Amino acid sequence: MKQSVLLLITFSILTSSCSLLKKEYSAAQTQIRKSVDSPKIVEKAIAANSSAIKSPAESYIERFKNIAISEMNGSGIPASITLAQGILESANGNSRLAKEANNHFGIKCTTEWKGKTIVQDDDNKDDCFRVYRSPEESFRDHTEFLKRKRYAPLFELNKNDYRGWANGLKTAGYATNPRYAELLISLVERYDLSRFDRMENEREKTIREDKVMKEIAINLPSEKKQETVKSPVVMKIYEVRSGDTLISVSKQFTLSVADLKVLNGLENANLIPGQLLLVSK
Repeated sequence: MKQSVLLLITFSILTSSCSLLKKEYSAAQTQIRKSVDSPKIVEKAIAANSSAIKSPAESYIERFKNIAISEMNGSGIPASITLAQGILESANGNSRLAKEANNHFGIKCTTEWKGKTIVQDDDNKDDCFRVYRSPEESFRDHTEFLKRKRYAPLFELNKNDYRGWANGLKTAGYATNPRYAELLISLVERYDLSRFDRMENEREKTIREDKVMKEIAINLPSEKKQETVKSPVVMKIYEVRSGDTLISVSKQFTLSVADLKVLNGLENANLIPGQLLLVSK
């Protein structure tokens, strides 16, 4: 009897020891797996945070995509083109005119303008520019500015034809820089802005064209007075020399390094002698 009890106690102790060893082994294995997985978890967290951080251009697009789409639906100007022009002309909303005057397209004053104004050197010293109550108002006025005889043929294009619009704006004299169309198309494709453009059927296109052409005709009598509303966008090109850096070029043309990168689609700060940089918005 005593031997049986003794054997039972011994068996119980051995069983408990084995169970304890299994738990300790399991805990050790779990800790090892955590140690191995930790870098992966950290990498995933970093990747998630990186994808959540938007570039200045992406933030600008997110902020103004709806008003660009709304203006496209009413006029036929591709939302992609309006956003690309806004990115270029307002330096992603960071230019002085954009920040202090909500003016994202550099539209100047006219005798008919009754709103607030702001002065800034442009073609002349202290040129007068319009001040808007909101950026959205600037987008709407930009649409009205394009409803002019010189841009009339563009409204006959499909409202998802961003390439036609980019080249048409350059041909119509919107900008003096020979690369203007290329710059707009590059921005549209880099940020996939065409995803905001919409197809329209023939009936919709006809109705929209008739509406816009009537508005252009109404504007004709006063168009001559408004010719100075916005002179063509002058874009200066600088040829990189040996020893130039983004910082030195930005100081020379009073632009920020961020502006230079956006205007020229630069992914890093490396410059090559002979490289052409856009140095004026």
